[in-house]
Amino acid sequence: MKYTENKVENVKIAYIGGGSRGWAWGLMSDLVSYDDISGDVYLYDIDLEAAKNNEIIGNKFNSAEGAKTTWNYKAVETIGEALTDADFVIISILPGTFDEMESDVHTPEKYGIYQSVGDTSGPGGIVRAMRTIPMYEYIAEKIKEHCPDAWVINYTNPMTLCVRTLYRVFPEIKAFGCCHEVFGTQHILCDMIKETTDLERPNRHEIKVNPVAVNHFTWLTAAKYRDMDLFPLYKEFVDAHPDGFTHKTDHWMNNSFASDQKVKFDLFSKYGYIAAAGDRHLAEFCEGKWYLESPERVKEMHFGLTTVAWRKADLEARLARSARLVSGEDEVVIKNTDEEGVMQMRALLGLCELVTNVNLPNRGQIPNLPIGAVVETNAVFRAGSLDPVFAGPIPKEIYPLVSRICAEQEVVSEAIAERDVEKIFTAFANDPLVTCSMEDARRLFDEMCQNTKAYLTDYKL
Repeated sequence: MKYTENKVENVKIAYIGGGSRGWAWGLMSDLVSYDDISGDVYLYDIDLEAAKNNEIIGNKFNSAEGAKTTWNYKAVETIGEALTDADFVIISILPGTFDEMESDVHTPEKYGIYQSVGDTSGPGGIVRAMRTIPMYEYIAEKIKEHCPDAWVINYTNPMTLCVRTLYRVFPEIKAFGCCHEVFGTQHILCDMIKETTDLERPNRHEIKVNPVAVNHFTWLTAAKYRDMDLFPLYKEFVDAHPDGFTHKTDHWMNNSFASDQKVKFDLFSKYGYIAAAGDRHLAEFCEGKWYLESPERVKEMHFGLTTVAWRKADLEARLARSARLVSGEDEVVIKNTDEEGVMQMRALLGLCELVTNVNLPNRGQIPNLPIGAVVETNAVFRAGSLDPVFAGPIPKEIYPLVSRICAEQEVVSEAIAERDVEKIFTAFANDPLVTCSMEDARRLFDEMCQNTKAYLTDYKL
């Protein structure tokens, strides 16, 4: 890297999963939106053609309207070439294909088990972890070999188990996991302020929160705007919206990812703390009969079961858009993604300071969860350092919910590391969503493993 006055040049980013037709384009847009950082992005993907397409697309962002800097994109054939001497590593991969994810999400429906996402918890999240963790063991070893001092940013789910694996394999790694779910809750709080006060709608970054717990089941124990405690206002807001609150203009029934916050509001009414992820994720960490008992119950709670058929159709649309971007039929457009990856990199390079929520091993920031377990709290990003913020203990009202999930994640992490299929099954059968009999749980687990066995060659099934 080359440091000049208020600028860092020749930064090398290795993008693992660099053929992405979503996250990668957002990163490209964000990178050229700042004038104080520039360099090279090496794209590695098992689908080399996809990475080559992104090389073309990425380089087009340099001449897009509003570009403030230049990044050179290069697709490479080996992970070693991408990682060698990298300053930052971004990992955003799909472990398997949507065919495997289709089994993760929909096979449990045979036993009355419904999942709204299926990539983090529940039976789908656990089987996905069986595919993902061996991949992350390999990636961690390669980072240790080629760029041990790099900062590693993970976007892949299951987030907690991915970050846990990186640290298990390479304890000195400088890795953290990023998730935008808390950002969505900050936006809800902004909408609340606009609706219930005479104030203008604030910027999301002006909402100061204290997130605790684990990824996708994150809770806020404090939330402020300026000197205003938002909890009393939030209670009034929840009470005023018994049928939920539509944050976006698209109605929830027409968008697989939309919701009316009814799960979030119901959890606040029950426990007195603000559940800080989207309803689709929150529902999967609760008892299966609460919000996911049936499609009718999901509809009643105003969120959606995101089908893998929808994801497959969306992929086809993104593949078509990739072709149009490569050919020039469509132009690349710079727009704010609201993600913070580039801001985090800038802070670590000393160009700014940032406090935001990330996933890191517990060093005491949540004292009543296990040391070493990956937890989500705020952390301070500044030149060359990333320090978790002391968030305090999980409140006793929600501790039974959170501690159960954290313990399950620790068991799954250990069991997969040992390739102990029986121990994995024990965690699977004890998951809150697995509401069937033990015998049916065994049949379901075996069937799901068989459906994805091409990616489970490390296990004795």
